[in-house]
Amino acid sequence: MAADEPLVLGIETSCDETGVGIVRGTTLLADAVASSVDTHARYGGVVPEIASRAHLEAMVPTIERALKEAGISARDLDGIAVTSGPGLAGALLVGVSAAKAYAYALNKPLYGVNHLASHICVDQLEHGPLPEPTMALLVSGGHSSLLLAPDITSDVRPLGATIDDAAGEAFDKIARVLNLGFPGGPVIDRLAKEGDPKAIAFPRGLTGPRDAPYDFSFSGLKTSVARWIEAKRAAGEEVPVRDVAASFQEAVVDVLTRKAVRACKDEGVDHLMIGGGVAANSRLRALAQERCERAGIRLRVPRPGLCTDNGAMVAALGAEMVARNRRPSDLELSADSSLPVTEPHVPGKHQHEHDHDHVHEISKDNLYS
Repeated sequence: MAADEPLVLGIETSCDETGVGIVRGTTLLADAVASSVDTHARYGGVVPEIASRAHLEAMVPTIERALKEAGISARDLDGIAVTSGPGLAGALLVGVSAAKAYAYALNKPLYGVNHLASHICVDQLEHGPLPEPTMALLVSGGHSSLLLAPDITSDVRPLGATIDDAAGEAFDKIARVLNLGFPGGPVIDRLAKEGDPKAIAFPRGLTGPRDAPYDFSFSGLKTSVARWIEAKRAAGEEVPVRDVAASFQEAVVDVLTRKAVRACKDEGVDHLMIGGGVAANSRLRALAQERCERAGIRLRVPRPGLCTDNGAMVAALGAEMVARNRRPSDLELSADSSLPVTEPHVPGKHQHEHDHDHVHEISKDNLYS
């Protein structure tokens, strides 16, 4: 870690977790998260208004915790990065508003960055600089995508995406059918370890010779699993929960890894990065490793804590923006719930100095130490 590497604070509020990370270059200094998942669990899913209010309450304490953990003052920062999209509009707005306030009061450049590109960039904090191009499989509650990134700060190309349910969404829905609670991913992963992945032959969506080679579909799988469970219950038979979990999970990770390895081969890329919340799934990691080794592909997967939404990933991409001298965002930056992955960040219309000397110094002292 060099002292001249960019020191950046990142804010992530795209869904139900308030994440604040601080990095210097590619070194993680702090990763503070305040999650509202327990509040949403009683409703069986994320409630946008509750998430937004939770972000409001957690924002300043989480930023202060991150600064303390990193052992720095806010004035030491070289920039503020924030997820400007995609995500829940209200939740994003809280993070963007906070980032703009900090950037304005501290007279620091602001970088509105893409949530999906951040999930790719976070791997730099664990395995060093990303190869160029990078092939990435992103799997989460809202996204299942295959992306090729020649330059993570300016050039991200979608090769394929889900046409219906995302992988994480399917996990949550099947967990609900099995009465396993929310979120569904961790509990299905745990139960699947005790089940037989070959017990039930659930379908693999979009894997036919005429199907889109890199797109995903999990809606049919979800319906097939639900109907199988309903048939068992209608017949008065006990549902083998562990076998269902293992067979369903195998169907998901089989398709994900098969298509990802194919994309690497087709594009001539000798490595694969997997990110997003579902990348924490133990079977996905194991099968990906197995198939990548067989294909001569190097696998890069961040540790589970960096796969789920966090501020560290936003700070990592922000630091890369600073290092590559990308144009900062304007203070007019807005939240964009449908920001396309082809826009890794939202540059301002004009390069300008951050001149806010008219901000009362006493107000800065009240806000930041």
